[in-house]
Amino acid sequence: MRKVVSRDGTTIAYEKAGDGPPIVLLNGAFRDHTIFDFLVPELAPHCTTYVYDRRGRGESGDSPAYAVEREIEDLEAVIDEAGGQAVVFAGSIGANLALEAAMAGAPITKLALHEPYYRVEGYQKPPADFMDHLRDLLADGRRGAAAEYFLAELLGLPPEMIADWRQGPLWATNEANAHTLPYDTRICGDFQVPVERLASLRTPTLVVNSDGTGDWLRAAARATATALPNGWGMELPGSWHRIETEILARVLVGFATT
Repeated sequence: MRKVVSRDGTTIAYEKAGDGPPIVLLNGAFRDHTIFDFLVPELAPHCTTYVYDRRGRGESGDSPAYAVEREIEDLEAVIDEAGGQAVVFAGSIGANLALEAAMAGAPITKLALHEPYYRVEGYQKPPADFMDHLRDLLADGRRGAAAEYFLAELLGLPPEMIADWRQGPLWATNEANAHTLPYDTRICGDFQVPVERLASLRTPTLVVNSDGTGDWLRAAARATATALPNGWGMELPGSWHRIETEILARVLVGFATT
């Protein structure tokens, strides 16, 4: 992987592929750049893609003290490698981070967001001591338990679905990156759509959700699109928190190249 140094000296690893207008792909909780392995080949004939490992994951470095501002600087460093400005596609908590970056003035020309992690009125938020309990589990070295707790209390997954995830091929990655879950929790803030702050964001923003996703994720996507002056929503075919790759790629190519 290529490397770029973020403002605080942390090394961020990224991969570049394709040809055309630059688009940076930003992942959510647990994952690293490999989550886009199926999407990049669909985008590369039309766009120059940049995928990177967020700090603390994969081949990227980390720093002793975490701050959301450092992750914004990491994204800006990758955008600088892309020529100084770029379209950004971000999913899950990555969508929350991308919005924070755009509101902080990052050189993002357009935003495409997949189901940001906000909880609108009528949907239960994680417990008030969520972060404390998560940190306690990690301090005890219980990475698997921390991953389960995050999935249950933040994503609202039932025990049987979590049990299925534990048997899946990605569970090892979940445990390996569990120490970054407090980072993602910090990014979510109070879990409310920041309506007042989003009202001043003029970046053209497409907010997508799948037609098979959870009710709270669909509600969050729609509320985010509504709060953005230049935002609009789109529902696409898919399953829980996932959009069919070919369809998502087609939408992103059209969005990034027009």
